[in-house]
Amino acid sequence: MRSWESTSTPIVAPISQWFGRLYGQVGSTSNIGACAALGSAGGMSAAASSPPPAAPPPQATATAPASATRTNAYFRLIVSSQKPVPADTTSRKAGTLRYARTGNSILANRPGGARGSRTPRTKQSHDGDMNLPTRHGPWIVAAAAVAFMLAAPAIPVAHDIPTDVTVRAFVKPEGDRLRMLIRVPLEAMLDVNFPLYGPGYLDIEPARELLPDAAMLWLGQEIEIYEDGNRLAEPTIEAIRLSIPSDRSFDEYDSALEHVTSGPRLPPTTQIIWRQAMLDVLLDYDTVSDQSSFAIRPGVERLGLRVISVIRFITPTGAERAFELRGDPGVVTLDPRWHQAAWRFVVSGFDHILDGTDHLLFLLCLVVPFRRLRALVPIVTGFTVAHSVTLIASAYDMAPDTLWFPPAVETLIALSILYMAFENIVAADAGQVGRIRRRWVVAFGFGLIHGFGFSFALRETLQFAGSHLLTSLLSFNIGVELGQLLVIALAVPILELLFRFVISERMGTILISVLVAHTSWHWMADRYETLSQYPLTWGAVLSALLVGIIPWLIAIMLAATIAWYGLRYARRQRPAGEAAAE
Repeated sequence: MRSWESTSTPIVAPISQWFGRLYGQVGSTSNIGACAALGSAGGMSAAASSPPPAAPPPQATATAPASATRTNAYFRLIVSSQKPVPADTTSRKAGTLRYARTGNSILANRPGGARGSRTPRTKQSHDGDMNLPTRHGPWIVAAAAVAFMLAAPAIPVAHDIPTDVTVRAFVKPEGDRLRMLIRVPLEAMLDVNFPLYGPGYLDIEPARELLPDAAMLWLGQEIEIYEDGNRLAEPTIEAIRLSIPSDRSFDEYDSALEHVTSGPRLPPTTQIIWRQAMLDVLLDYDTVSDQSSFAIRPGVERLGLRVISVIRFITPTGAERAFELRGDPGVVTLDPRWHQAAWRFVVSGFDHILDGTDHLLFLLCLVVPFRRLRALVPIVTGFTVAHSVTLIASAYDMAPDTLWFPPAVETLIALSILYMAFENIVAADAGQVGRIRRRWVVAFGFGLIHGFGFSFALRETLQFAGSHLLTSLLSFNIGVELGQLLVIALAVPILELLFRFVISERMGTILISVLVAHTSWHWMADRYETLSQYPLTWGAVLSALLVGIIPWLIAIMLAATIAWYGLRYARRQRPAGEAAAE
């Protein structure tokens, strides 16, 4: 890899050297060279009028401890040479930096601490003493600024942040330790300039020296593992490997472990573009017991602009929990207890009903004509039971799995709101507000559709249910019901006050329903436009319905019929029993 001096342009190099010879005594006061020192006019003038100071003593190389605390601030790491620089090597002219290297570690020069053993060293050359009049100060500042700006593009920088990064990991507790296997693209190691040759091939053998520090910097120190709520200490790197993108060992835990620990290493002659290489790491954490409750905060969201973490947790019993996390999901419980899963899904259901504007408008249409608790109970109950049925059916893969089904459901949800609003308008115009018959039947039918809408929002959340799928689904429904009750509890008194002191019940019902109908009409038009992009045929629709929805509807109808006949039979038997007793 080229040193810093070799990257200077033909124009910048003479300017930098000229400033170094001319104002070397000024640059000796700063570690960043003459050009940066000339940025202050006052300090420059004073330095120019004073005699040249004695040469500074050589700086000692500072080595920070490996456990130094890092902050979130970034400072790019530039590795300018593959070979160690002797301690007595004389650096270039003023305005350039050279690094002294001891060992094979790399310096991450960040506020709050460093890792490795690289320290910038500068040494000024004094080829002549020139006392500069103060009146030339502005010209010197301008010339220094131009030279600095011209020199800036010549400084080598670390590679750009990748756009999309996928991190794959296995987490498995074993006795008194926890193993974590991670595969991450090598280009995500942002602060490391790996040695290259040719058209961008990775120089594998020298690059291996940088892998442990890079892995600890971006993985070991960023990933947080918790055992029973307590964060574990930083891990040790048990093994590390470079892999090609076609390697399939990370499909299973056993093959990934064998590949990282005892698999063949890439030959030094392998020609691979460095951006295509993969970094495989085995981290080892000390734990108390493999029966503890473990949680993880991936901490890899800064490896790219969009980061997806695919984590597979293997329990001591061999069961596997799969997670697909985006960005920073916070702390995720890997194998939740039933009460942890239940609470999470109660909160999720409560938040979802409050965030879903279409569901809130549907509830408003239910509440406007019926503002008495006795009339609202069967309506809201029918809606809740219906969406619970289809929500559970979707979670157990009983719903159509086609691309057009989600936009079709969203279109029908908008249509249901439009229908309810029109029904309110017609009833209010006829003076039948509060006396709409069989509203609970309509609410039940549309609740089946809304349940599929809930399932779309719940699809990515079910990965946090662990082995408690049914408990999580019922908890989600409880959260939705609590949200609905809160909305009704707030809407009923507000509507009562509105219709009593502001507007009549008839006109208020019509006005609110018209506004809701206008909104739902636009929703329906937009969603139908999305739906129309899919090539739909009646055969495909009927096939999807027969496979998914209709069996569940038949089962519901049979259950309702059996329950109805059972109630009738019980009522008939009661008088007969009483007559026989007499």
